[in-house]
Amino acid sequence: MNELPEQVGRLVRDELRLAIGETRAKARQAGFGGGLLAGAAVLGLYGGAALIAALVLPLARRLPPWLAALLAGTVLSGTAAALAALGVRGLREIDPVPQEAVTEAERTAETLRESVETR
Repeated sequence: MNELPEQVGRLVRDELRLAIGETRAKARQAGFGGGLLAGAAVLGLYGGAALIAALVLPLARRLPPWLAALLAGTVLSGTAAALAALGVRGLREIDPVPQEAVTEAERTAETLRESVETR
């Protein structure tokens, strides 16, 4: 019983380390989804610029300038939409709760309860 406070402190520190590690992994995953969304935003911006260019700039030799700009804008905007959908889906799949740390903390609490009850 004399060592119980020291052991509980060590267990709490270990649980915190586990929770931090798990949270870092989830943050990396969220960063990837956020990167895809940023890419989608950039491509969306360029898609919008190409659509505007459809009104003022000749972009191709074989097609009328408005049609070339319209095609470029459509392709860029479609790519941006696909990247945005992938990024949003990736972000929705992330569970922010550090499940392993919660499970381990519950096990530790149960073990401590049993240890105290048997003494």
